[in-house]
Amino acid sequence: MVIVFVLLALAVLVGGNWYVWRRLFRDTTRAPGAVRRAGAAVVVGGWALAVGALVAERAGAPFWLQRTLGWPGFLWLALCVYLLLAVLAGEAVRPLLTRLPARRRPTADAVTATASQVSPADGKAGADRSTVTVGPDRPATDPATDPDPAPTPAPADVSRRLFVSRVVAGAAGAVAVGTVGYGTYGVLRGPRIKRVTVPLAKLPRAAHGYRIAVVSDIHLGPVLGRGFTQGIVDTINAAQPDLVAVVGDLVDGSVRDLGPAAAPLAGLDAPSYFVTGNHEYFSGAAQWVEEVRRLGLVPLENARTELPWFDLAGVNDIAGESEGQGPDFAKALGDRDPARACVLLAHQPVQIHQAVDHGVDLQLSGHTHGGQLWPGNLIAAAANPTVAGLDRYGDTQLYVSRGAGAWGPPTRVGAPSDITMIQLASTHA
Repeated sequence: MVIVFVLLALAVLVGGNWYVWRRLFRDTTRAPGAVRRAGAAVVVGGWALAVGALVAERAGAPFWLQRTLGWPGFLWLALCVYLLLAVLAGEAVRPLLTRLPARRRPTADAVTATASQVSPADGKAGADRSTVTVGPDRPATDPATDPDPAPTPAPADVSRRLFVSRVVAGAAGAVAVGTVGYGTYGVLRGPRIKRVTVPLAKLPRAAHGYRIAVVSDIHLGPVLGRGFTQGIVDTINAAQPDLVAVVGDLVDGSVRDLGPAAAPLAGLDAPSYFVTGNHEYFSGAAQWVEEVRRLGLVPLENARTELPWFDLAGVNDIAGESEGQGPDFAKALGDRDPARACVLLAHQPVQIHQAVDHGVDLQLSGHTHGGQLWPGNLIAAAANPTVAGLDRYGDTQLYVSRGAGAWGPPTRVGAPSDITMIQLASTHA
């Protein structure tokens, strides 16, 4: 089954890229030549960079190589998505453009026939008709006296179908580049604060208005680095939360390569807590748990801390099961006082079902990126109970952040990044 899936995926990938190349390069040229070869080189080269970027990151290649391949390779992935979607959309427009009526010059036979039909009764009017001859068989009206001269035709070597193909290809390219450019700008600009109020029945009146800054999926790596982290820290500090919750997928790489990028986290003003995400286990979770502890964050590894007004617990990510460090809800929540409100940090939304079983009042998660690249939200919805926002499962509420950064392409479309300010509300206030 794995082999069949891989072969099917390769077939779809190759077919999709051939289709994009055909529409953008083959159908816009009359014959094989430099343009078609250049287009093939762009497509093949772009995918070589993308695969190289993915392999270099996962294999722990020298960091300079990861950074060299990362920007062009990951951006090519995003560009391919929207080139394909734009070209597919162009198929709906192409027939309409092809069927538009085109004005043509009258043929030589038609002009001759018209001239021969002038009767003697036309008198002076017929004699005053201004006609010039541009060739032995090709009369033409004088533009100075013709009230409706025919438009200059397109160059003879550009057929109607070729013209339409070029218009559609140009529009598709412009839309794809514009979409990826704007989506990348949105990520690099940094996440904005999103405010959400969550009422908790067990929260005492004294804790009404308590604010938790939820930040997830920062994904520090070869593309997003120290400056990006500093912007997140500055944004959180300016919002003045009572507590900061970093709910996984902080990094894509080792402490050796990304320690300097994560260093600004030491500047968080509020008490800060951390739980692992699946990407920590791709990057060496143990070393990152120690690093965030050194930076002043408190890792909650299947653990709980009793704050003055509620319990704050955290469980490891599901990916930790491969290392014997998976989530342990019983260890984190088994002996707590059920009369107290409980907030759980768990990277993946699918962990909500265990949270419900253990009487959690609110679970804070990330992981989905809100889909990151539309229509990726449709795929994310198939794999997660909630893709983004606040939802309820029994007596437990689940909030899923869209995340602060981006994985792979530093681009978001239809799923803007955010840092969520959760304001807890007591129903007794």
